[in-house]
Amino acid sequence: MAQSVTASSPHVLIVDDDSNLAEMMDIALTQAGFHTTVCGDGLKAIDDFVRVSPDLVLLDVMLPGIDGVEVCRRIREMSGTPIVMITAKDDDSDMVMGLEMGADDYIVKPCSTNVLIARVRARLRPTSDTLLTAQTYELEDITVDTTAHRVMREGREISLTPLEFSLLVTLVSQPHRVLTREELLEQVWGYQYKADTRLVNVHVQRLRSKVEHDPDNPLIVRTVRGVGYRAGGD
Repeated sequence: MAQSVTASSPHVLIVDDDSNLAEMMDIALTQAGFHTTVCGDGLKAIDDFVRVSPDLVLLDVMLPGIDGVEVCRRIREMSGTPIVMITAKDDDSDMVMGLEMGADDYIVKPCSTNVLIARVRARLRPTSDTLLTAQTYELEDITVDTTAHRVMREGREISLTPLEFSLLVTLVSQPHRVLTREELLEQVWGYQYKADTRLVNVHVQRLRSKVEHDPDNPLIVRTVRGVGYRAGGD
């Protein structure tokens, strides 16, 4: 049964030059209760993003004008709005570049409408139960405040996307525990099934580039070889 779209419904910007696929996503999301704006050009996507201020962007990699990776980079310079890349099965390198530019997740096309809607909803809801509890964590020289949704170092705020913040909070709230990549996919991304652990690896690298003094020798988000990641510790 289709859900009604209201003034408070989340707004999704769909950026794909495949008109058939874009129409399918538009119909599926509208029936699921989302506002939508559809765009088929990379340069216009930037204008549309500024104009409609969407709650989430579905972004194809291959676009006329400028490609999706560049669109992702430009959006990330302006906003932490969730971005889900849309990739073909043989576009692994483009997918990784999109994640490195700041995309939160990706969908391999063709995908079912159920998967599409589930991924969109997952990115629009709080991604960690720890964010629901007012708490302040201190690790090394950073302070993580879940109430203010801020990370501070020496009086300066470190700018993180919502997903990066959730990843950091998930780790620092369990300081003595090593979390596997699969556990992080479940706790941060909301995945209840087997998924690509490269999502975790790329986002850990991005997080380290922002919170670590030396990302190559991290003290805040550490790798436990063969297992996963943990916050701090010797």
